[in-house]
Amino acid sequence: MFDVGFSELVVIGVVALVVIGPERLPKVARTVGLLVGRLQRYVNDVKADINREMELDELRKIQTQFQDAAKEVESSITTQVSAAEQDLNQSIAAPLSEALADAGNPVSNTLGDPTGSNESLDAAILASAEGIPSTQAPAVDIAVPAAEPFDSVFTTPVPEVAPAPAMPVTPAVSGDAQATPAGTTKTGSA
Repeated sequence: MFDVGFSELVVIGVVALVVIGPERLPKVARTVGLLVGRLQRYVNDVKADINREMELDELRKIQTQFQDAAKEVESSITTQVSAAEQDLNQSIAAPLSEALADAGNPVSNTLGDPTGSNESLDAAILASAEGIPSTQAPAVDIAVPAAEPFDSVFTTPVPEVAPAPAMPVTPAVSGDAQATPAGTTKTGSA
């Protein structure tokens, strides 16, 4: 910034010592150092901002160049596609027009006699269809039998079952008679 040599710094220091005095010189030197440091940081920040702006400008220029190149490529592709489409349409148009011209010519039947255009052929088909008699079947009444009741359809007669053979029945023992083993008699008071 400033071209200050060692001899100039010594002169400034001697003048400051005489003017300020030895008691306040350290505080003043500290304050001056802080101010110089702040000034340097401010200058460095300004330089960094200027450099960033320059880089952004360069990036914007590069971006616009890429966008212009992309637009040129897109337009060239579009023109090439449209030219190819026109060529394809022209190559198809000639055979298509010939086929349409042939469609208007008379059509011959299986015997080789010309029957006229497609419109006259349609009219001939309709006229011949009008001469065919109608073959609708007459209406017939069909008798439908009455439905049977639901129970009679699904029930079947159950066959008679013979009774089971009789089993021998043993008499029940009454409460006052006690059973005794066979061959013994009961004796005792009541």
